[in-house]
Amino acid sequence: MRRKVTNRNVPLPDVVYGSVKIEKLINYVMERGKKNTARKVVYDAFEIIKEKKKDIEPLEVFDLAVKNTGPLMEVVSKRVGGANYQVPREVRPERRFSLALRWIIGAANAKKGKPMHEKLAEEILAAANNEGEAVKKRELMHKMAEANKAFAHFAW
Repeated sequence: MRRKVTNRNVPLPDVVYGSVKIEKLINYVMERGKKNTARKVVYDAFEIIKEKKKDIEPLEVFDLAVKNTGPLMEVVSKRVGGANYQVPREVRPERRFSLALRWIIGAANAKKGKPMHEKLAEEILAAANNEGEAVKKRELMHKMAEANKAFAHFAW
């Protein structure tokens, strides 16, 4: 069995909101090492969220979006006696957060015709309302886990 990782690199909190989660979002948005560009995209997206949701803080909307998007169960392929089974298992909190970010950013990237900060803001707002592509992806993963519940006894 694998040992627990003890030296996880945790980024420092971002400068505007003082949140490690926002800094991780910036790191996920970043392409080719252009962190300032990624920061601008994320902060502009949060400005759009602030304008659209005047009564709620953008950080709360983001946390709700991540909570709504993060999967509780996933399927993992396991080989048993020459056959591959899709075994459902629980998702660790760190992986749940990273999958949620990856799906939100991927859904925003898939849209065409708008600047990235607008697409990201739309996807975060949609995820906060339990809508959008990232939430659909979570629902699909839960359906797969539910369909393969019979193979749960193969879990390690």
